[in-house]
This record gives sequence, C-alpha cells and structure tokens, in this order.
Amino acid sequence: MQITPLGDQALLVELGDSINEATHRRVQAAWRALAAEKLPGVSETVPAYTSVTVFYDPGKVVQAGAPETEIVGWLTSKVRERLKDPPKAAKAKPRRVEIPVCYGGGFGPDLARVAAQAKLSPEEVIKRHSRSTYLVYLIGFAPGFPYLGGLPKELATPRHPKPRMEVPAGSVGIAGEQTGIYPQVTPGGWNLIGATPLRLFQPEHNPPVRLRAGDEVRFKAITAEEFAKLQEARP
Repeated sequence: MQITPLGDQALLVELGDSINEATHRRVQAAWRALAAEKLPGVSETVPAYTSVTVFYDPGKVVQAGAPETEIVGWLTSKVRERLKDPPKAAKAKPRRVEIPVCYGGGFGPDLARVAAQAKLSPEEVIKRHSRSTYLVYLIGFAPGFPYLGGLPKELATPRHPKPRMEVPAGSVGIAGEQTGIYPQVTPGGWNLIGATPLRLFQPEHNPPVRLRAGDEVRFKAITAEEFAKLQEARP
C-alpha cells in the first residue's frame, strides 16, 4: 500500500497496480473502512480500480490537531491506523443486484458484432453474458455509470473506433474486457448488446445512483414486452 498527496486536498491510497478481483477486494475493504467513520477533516472517499482517493479540508484537519506544516503526514498516519484497525461497520457483505435486459434488436444493435468477434451465435452471447456474476469496480464517466468486471473472456470486443454521438439511456454495452450500463443519454463507443428499463441515475433520490462500487450484478434476459411493462411501471 502506498499513500501519496493528490494535490493539496486529497490523498491517493494505492492498493495494487493491475485490475483484478484481488485488488478490487482490497480497494473495497479500504474504502469501507475509511467511509464507515470519516476521519477528521475528510469530506469524501472515492474508490477506483486500484486505489481509494481521500478528499479533505486542510483547515478542518488543522482544527482536528494536525500541525499546519504536517497536514499530509498527520492525515496519512490516521489513514494507516484506520486501515490497520477498521471499524466493525466496515465489514458489510456486498449487495447482489439483478438487472433485467432486453438483448438484441433495436435494444442491442451491436449484438451481431460481438457474436462475430467471439465466433458465437447471438443467442450464445446472450446466454454467456447473462449467466455471469459481475463486480462493480467503480462508478465513473457519467453519474451512475458502472464499470463491471467479470465479462467472459470470449465476449471481449474492442470499442467502436468512432463513438456514437448519442447512446440511449439504459443501454448495456461491452468495451474490451468490461461490460457497463449507460445511465443517461451520452456519447459512447461501447458495443451495445441490449438495454435495461431500470433507471440507474435518479437525481431526485438519495442516493441518486442504483449501483455502487462493490456490488455484485447479474443480468436477466427479458422480452421486449417485459421491457415495456417494466418501463411503464417504473417511478
């Protein structure tokens, strides 16, 4: 583990140098330990692929007892102490979330492209994509966008060389060895294989995002009729 300054209001806690499940577990354990009970002056902790960023208010850190010339060192020692002896509240189990998806057709215009890349039928791509369990490595790019690890290797597909200007909200895509879900209409170059009727970003809710880092996700294949019913019934 390495802890280094990130500007003058954040610390970067690095827990690995490659994207894999073992590093993800370490990141999640550290994030939960730091988020369960905020350290003095800390405003937010944000997990990523291999690190956790700890944002802080220098003035409040000084008020908590840090010498003005030793803010980084003082807070770094507090971070190390917390990670060495995390609170009990940090040991929560990951949530399991099911996401309904209508694959192919107008919902997934790139399903055939992914199938051709994998040398599989579109039906087999759907089967393999929906039977895997995925880990939410982080939320990024756009509010509520989950980067999911655990995609079967044979389904890995390069992103489009020229991104679409508009990807519909709810689109489920593949880029490289990851899969993800577009929570809102944005540009994007991922291969679209389906769509979910669920809203992943609802700013009127607290929290506003449906998924969070550390969640375990399963996709459930649904029909276009089921998609329409779920979309009509959603708040």
